[in-house]
Amino acid sequence: MTVRFGYGSPDHLRDVDAILRLAAQADRDGLDHVSLSDHPYVPDLLEGYAAIAFILGRTERLSAFVNVTNLPLRPAPVLARTATSLSALSGGRFVLGLGAGGAWDRITTMGVPELRPAEAVEAFEEAMQLVHSMSDGGRPEPTKHYPIGALRPAAVPAPLIWTGSKGRKSLAATGRHADGWIPGHAADWLSDGYLQARPVIDEAALAVGRKPSDIATVYNFPGAITATPLPRTRDEEGRWIGGSPAQWIEELTDAILNHNAAGFTLFPRGTDPYDVQLTRWSQEIVPAVRAAASV
Repeated sequence: MTVRFGYGSPDHLRDVDAILRLAAQADRDGLDHVSLSDHPYVPDLLEGYAAIAFILGRTERLSAFVNVTNLPLRPAPVLARTATSLSALSGGRFVLGLGAGGAWDRITTMGVPELRPAEAVEAFEEAMQLVHSMSDGGRPEPTKHYPIGALRPAAVPAPLIWTGSKGRKSLAATGRHADGWIPGHAADWLSDGYLQARPVIDEAALAVGRKPSDIATVYNFPGAITATPLPRTRDEEGRWIGGSPAQWIEELTDAILNHNAAGFTLFPRGTDPYDVQLTRWSQEIVPAVRAAASV
């Protein structure tokens, strides 16, 4: 099993120098991916797709994705062309993070009409189908939400699609079409959110002839990487709060070997500088976990 290790990048306009420095460090240290958020209605945040395109152009091995794409703000046919373009330019290092859309009070400020939840999920599923059909070997056809005309697929393989599904219908769509799932609210493998949601994905995958293992679980994983061990690594509600590299190594190795975890995106917390924690992640924790779990 391939297990991917990455990090969530800062994304504020004031952080541009740090963003590029951290990406170069992660690329050099052999991390697998970097993610940025997608909140274009926030004026002081970098636009996610502009940022990852720039990062992909400045790195050689690092994959990049928006965590996750705010689909209502990006029409799926254009998003599909963006995906194949970024894949071609980066040598296949683009991953499509995709969500049905939340925070409609913010989304509508961009001039986009609000969709009912059922419609948003329909558009979300149709978008995944369209991304595949507009890639190599596909055959684009009109759908309810995307009544496209005659379009030809791009001669580029479809990117991996990782979704941020939460509701039952969108989880089922993930099982039918996606390559990965990012549990919401930074839920991990011990949380009720994960334990209740993952079976929905698995059942939907089996219903269309896929294997549950076709859909990797890639965790957004916040926590502090401390120089010394913490007396406890989880809070009163069972959420991971961090620990020393040795404590992280034990936790993540268990997640891979015993809970089928297939990826982790670190979001550093705590008082130590971001680049210090990223160095501990990429140079101490990730190589040790890969060795211990043989991934």
